[in-house]
Amino acid sequence: MLGQHPRMYGFPELNLFMAETLDEFWRGVSHDGGRKSTFWPVMRHGLLRTVAQLYAGEQTIDGVALAYRWIRARAQSSTGEVFQELLAKIDPLIAVEKSPGYLRRRLYLERLLEAVPRARFIHLLRHPRGQCESVLKARGGKLMLMMLNAIDMPGDMAVIEPQILWHDANALVMEFLNDLPQEQWLRVQGERILADPDTELARICQWLELPCGPRELAAMKAPEQSPYAHVGPINARLGNDINFLLEPRLRPAQFGDYDFAGPLPWRPDSQGLHPAVVELARELGYS
Repeated sequence: MLGQHPRMYGFPELNLFMAETLDEFWRGVSHDGGRKSTFWPVMRHGLLRTVAQLYAGEQTIDGVALAYRWIRARAQSSTGEVFQELLAKIDPLIAVEKSPGYLRRRLYLERLLEAVPRARFIHLLRHPRGQCESVLKARGGKLMLMMLNAIDMPGDMAVIEPQILWHDANALVMEFLNDLPQEQWLRVQGERILADPDTELARICQWLELPCGPRELAAMKAPEQSPYAHVGPINARLGNDINFLLEPRLRPAQFGDYDFAGPLPWRPDSQGLHPAVVELARELGYS
């Protein structure tokens, strides 16, 4: 939504800062030779589509082939240098980068901050119960949780437990943001944006010191107009959440209050949210 503001440019999920150099990014390895993820080939799609769009002017098989060559020619460049090159390409627009993979390690966020010291960070929240239910329902959600070791072992039974990722990701973000000046970050609840997008988007734009009149609001409420809001060519199909790509539109909604103490439908032992999750959710403004 923010990327559709006339003064901003919404990248797909670039995942650049999960690697130190573009060679490491392309091969999906760390400098110590360790593999990043079984899904890494798919996690490169956002950069491929971006380069195809910005340099070839189209996201086609041929455009993505150009992007392959563009990336290989920059193999020894740092990911920060490559990101700066993309920023120069979209100048004077403000980049919106939203790769969720950065929440796995603080090092990734530190790389981003080193590349763009004046970057502003939006901590986008969702109630832990709603977030967990959404991940479990998403295509590939359970497999992703298993790959990230979000497993609880109550007794002899293994349970896929999305609470673990919700807690650890938000704790990491809070730790990172606490070291930044207050004016460099903003915390917003996703539920409020969907329930009242005009008010919440205006609040974010005010923080960014950007205009937010009827024209800007209409643009932001049409995320389907993004060049990355659809499935890409066969050699770079993703780059964003597949659920969004298949139905890329704003669906305003009203949300009721979740019960912290109620049993969780994915828990065979009928337990509620973990006390540490409840404590963190309350600290983040959920009651």
